Amino acid sequence: MIRILALLGALSASLAAAPPNILFILSDDHSHPFIGCYGRKEMKTPNLDRFAAEGWMGRRMFTGAPQCVPSRATIMTGRSPVACRITRFSSPLPRDEITFPEMLKKDAGYFVGVCGRSYHLDGSGRVPGPTEEVFEEHHLRTFADRFDYVDSTGQENLPARMGEFFDKRPKDKPFFLWVNFSDPHHPWNSGKTPPDPAKLEVPGFLPDLPGVREDLSRYEGEIEHADGDFQRVLDLVKERAGLENTLVIFMGDNGMAFPSGKGSLHDPGLNVPLLAWWPGVIKPGGDSSALISGEDIAPTCLEAAGLKVPERISGVSFLPLLRGESFPKERKHIFAERGPHGSSTFDASTLASSVDYSRCVRSATHKLIYNVTPYQKYSPVDSAGDPSWKDIVAAHEQKKLPAEFEAFWFTHPRPVYELYDLQTDPNELRNVYGQKDQEEATLALKNALQRKMILDFDYLPLPIAPPPRGKGQGKGTAKAKTDPKRAEMFLKLDTDKDGKLSKTEFSAKRNPADATKWFEARDQNKDGFVDEPEYITNTVPNPPKP
Repeated sequence: MIRILALLGALSASLAAAPPNILFILSDDHSHPFIGCYGRKEMKTPNLDRFAAEGWMGRRMFTGAPQCVPSRATIMTGRSPVACRITRFSSPLPRDEITFPEMLKKDAGYFVGVCGRSYHLDGSGRVPGPTEEVFEEHHLRTFADRFDYVDSTGQENLPARMGEFFDKRPKDKPFFLWVNFSDPHHPWNSGKTPPDPAKLEVPGFLPDLPGVREDLSRYEGEIEHADGDFQRVLDLVKERAGLENTLVIFMGDNGMAFPSGKGSLHDPGLNVPLLAWWPGVIKPGGDSSALISGEDIAPTCLEAAGLKVPERISGVSFLPLLRGESFPKERKHIFAERGPHGSSTFDASTLASSVDYSRCVRSATHKLIYNVTPYQKYSPVDSAGDPSWKDIVAAHEQKKLPAEFEAFWFTHPRPVYELYDLQTDPNELRNVYGQKDQEEATLALKNALQRKMILDFDYLPLPIAPPPRGKGQGKGTAKAKTDPKRAEMFLKLDTDKDGKLSKTEFSAKRNPADATKWFEARDQNKDGFVDEPEYITNTVPNPPKP
């Protein structure tokens, strides 16, 4: 009897330690809070609502870009679009950028696949002859080599393609399957009985105009259509592989194709739904407002599979949140970038919907947007010909558009810096950059963005410039400069991750006498700490003599 119990115990432990199957379902152009469970009462999404109630939902998931290609690159690599060199919309993912499903395949024996709408990482859109020649000559389409199963024939073909995936999957292997929906991508035409435009709630980042209500109704109808397909995907997985030890994640790839949404670094372009379910691990009813980035999906899935997260991944695993545990590594900031959209070229009339270069950093309370191409006139991505934007333009021309929206969309040139106090202005309609009471928040966000851009080897100009040469510097002052290696060293020395170095942290592995001299020299504001700008920019007034 004792031997039988021991064997049963060993079998139970083995099953408990078995890596989970992972099902990752991605909707397209889907902003938070557009699901019933997030408070959109007019929406009929019973399957997603039940899924959220039985699992966990995040309210502050932000994608790495407000566009599908760079956002998906971030999700798959755990790195920013800048870091993985895919800020141009039509770029393929470089071969030396490794996706987390490849790691699952190589290091944990997973059978990995992707199906549904285009995954967008082998180049996107129609290409001219010279581009095709380069793709062919240099074998730039790589996903057939990366994954065991690759399909991009569309959401409508999911049942057949998922069947093919499971037919090919060895029964003794765990699986990772990435399912891509087209809904609710523009145009919005799949909803059968969309909500009544007159009865829905217009979010505060849009003006309440008839065309806006009409488009919102069609948009929500598409999400309701996706809700049915979501349940069909779950049913197919349950039928073919079971759901007993399966981590299921549902999220949007970027925000809605509305003004201030897709293509914009405002929250409607970046903040997307995030739902997760894992029986026996995630307790029902989980609800979190922690800041989460698209970079964080990869390390979370790797840790769920029992794998170590490589150092090159900049994302942070939120697995502790899913398990209901403390989360000491909770983010202070999320970051996002914007670059060219679609496959358009550039000329004097190109709008920001096609080409725009900007970066943003967001904390729980503030957001800073850094526009490097402010002379590009604003226009929404995909929906400029739809009733919502037509009504907005008409109201602008008739001088009937509320002042906050007028300044928001029709100021030209656009401001280089936009700062929003999200506590008093959650809809990001009042730019408070330059106001005296916002100096501390501005400096903190600029410092965070400077650090991110340095570590990602961003090609855009940095937001914090060095002091002018020969001005404001004493004799013997070192030239102000930024150095990515110093940024990395700062992170290693900052053991408590509070964004500044105590004298003890700064002095690690240094000669005590030298450490004291250099600490005092670098602590320029004499607050008893060396903060990141003081350390990274290497600006030291009257540096100590050797």
